[in-house]
Amino acid sequence: MDEAAREAGPDPGKRIGAGEIPEAGFRARRWVRRAGWAVGEPALILYYTLHEPDLPAWARSVIYGALGYFLTPWDTAPDFIAGVGYSDDLDVLTAALATVAVHVTPATRSRARERLETWLGYSSRE
Repeated sequence: MDEAAREAGPDPGKRIGAGEIPEAGFRARRWVRRAGWAVGEPALILYYTLHEPDLPAWARSVIYGALGYFLTPWDTAPDFIAGVGYSDDLDVLTAALATVAVHVTPATRSRARERLETWLGYSSRE
């Protein structure tokens, strides 16, 4: 699949099977690349946790709210303001992650780190 197709997202007519996560479904790659590792990691962990089949409805609501806030450029501290633009997003994502932490698996964390390494071109361990 080429880069344009990945950015466009999954085919809306295609049903996603159980346990199958649409890698291109999270269209926030450009936001994650701008925000960096510290903000991108909780965002991707939440995104992958959202696809857990046994996730309760209340946890889904928390995750949708946090990811929606992250993807909205006009929030408490607009994202284009250097130095502070993503600080409020980090606060919201971290609070959401703490709230649903019991539903986050090590595999989910690993998958998020691998995706970040691909998108950002470096590892958090460097």
